[in-house]
Amino acid sequence: MGSSLDFLKPILKLLPEVSTPSKPPTLSERLMWTAVALCLFFIMYHIMALGVQVSAARADFLQVITASKIGSLITVGIGPIVLASIFLQLFAGAKIIQVDLSDPEQKRTFQATQKLLAIILCFLEAALFVIFARLTLVPLFGMFGEGIFVEDGKEMIYAPYTTLLVIFQIAMGSLILLYLDEVVSKYGFGSGISLFIAAGVSQAIIGGMLVLFTDPSTGVIAHLASGSAEALPSAIMALLPLIFTVAIMLVVSYAEGIKVEIPLAFSRATGTGSRFPIKFLYVSNIPVILASALILNLQFFALSVLAGKHWCIGGEFDPNLQTLNKCRGGINLAHLIGFVGTDHQLHDGLLYFISPIYRPLQGDYGAYFSHILNSTTPIFGIPEWVHVIVYVSFMVVLCIIFGQFWVETTNMSSKDVAQQLDKAGLQIPGFRRDPRIVEKVLDNYIPYIVILGSAFVGLLAAIADMTGALGTGTGILLTVGILYRLYQDLENQRLFDSYVSLANILGKR
Repeated sequence: MGSSLDFLKPILKLLPEVSTPSKPPTLSERLMWTAVALCLFFIMYHIMALGVQVSAARADFLQVITASKIGSLITVGIGPIVLASIFLQLFAGAKIIQVDLSDPEQKRTFQATQKLLAIILCFLEAALFVIFARLTLVPLFGMFGEGIFVEDGKEMIYAPYTTLLVIFQIAMGSLILLYLDEVVSKYGFGSGISLFIAAGVSQAIIGGMLVLFTDPSTGVIAHLASGSAEALPSAIMALLPLIFTVAIMLVVSYAEGIKVEIPLAFSRATGTGSRFPIKFLYVSNIPVILASALILNLQFFALSVLAGKHWCIGGEFDPNLQTLNKCRGGINLAHLIGFVGTDHQLHDGLLYFISPIYRPLQGDYGAYFSHILNSTTPIFGIPEWVHVIVYVSFMVVLCIIFGQFWVETTNMSSKDVAQQLDKAGLQIPGFRRDPRIVEKVLDNYIPYIVILGSAFVGLLAAIADMTGALGTGTGILLTVGILYRLYQDLENQRLFDSYVSLANILGKR
């Protein structure tokens, strides 16, 4: 039986694809292609889209883990790629689309459909961002009537052709990232998406360290140079984001090493065997990537669509009211969904309460925690500490859900693993060779570890974000896991290059 995506095959055949290498690339070739992908990423990161005013490219802390930079060619970054994966994984997990990922042909169709959806989202997100996110455009086509006009005493920009050009550039930037991800996956190390996230976070950490030490008013050097009695305590307080960054790295590194090993033996070769490791982070940082991408896209929707909107339900709009809520009687639906302030940040509403909490880059921790304990939201007056509890709980639950979906749709469940081990001729010593028995043993570990590991990464990411760690706590969590697996890939590649006979036996060549 085919999948419910088969009707898309005529379209999917037209999509460009990076060909699979005829033979496995050597270590030097993999390093070269990975370096090329990183160089192209950083080049696009620093090139502003033609038609965007450079000063309008504000540094958005939330862009760190989406490998993007507002106003650049990768303004929407890997957002469309990850969002496409989220949609299809959820649809497959909920059986909205029928697809058997154990069937190679259906799996290829599923992956091609994911690429098609990502391409569509590249243009859609680029259009939404340029039209609604208030990027300041520089009219490029004056000969066609574009320019800056004064209307009711305010400057208005009329630049429809420039808008289309900027949308095209940003969409193409994300498309290039999409195909660079394919290049890295087939010719480099690991995943291109993971590589770009790590690159963006690493740059944020380095940039944050420079600010911590060199800021003329709040930097470590400035505090020590003041010579006051509080110079040393103030310098230590200024270093707290860096200290938290190191602490989070150590916690994640330790968690990466926690695992349970199931002994295995070859059924036809007595005395030989192996071990199947079930890591505490069995689903790695995938739940955090998916959860963060979903939350950031919801926040992007609020910032781009809801800013300045007043949708009055059960009342009427009155612009003369001296309150933030311009609805006389009734409810302002736009504010209920998400209230966006003049600083282009969420400050209230349902989407605000599931949005990340970040310590301000400036200001001491005492004021920050006082704000959490004593402040209320501007529209509905809900205490800020409720925001903390709701966001942390939502992040944990969302990670558990995505962890479960990921295991079920990527052949990592107890049943799938048991069948894979049986096909490889492996069994658990002391038990009869039967995949049902292996599945029963694995059921004692995998379901619980998936829940605990997913909840752990969600909880750690949410709390770490509140510490003000450089590159965000979520970004550090992702980066450490990515670099850990990259190290393992490098180690394995050296092993297979050194021991050709072992590589041939294991089918690595």
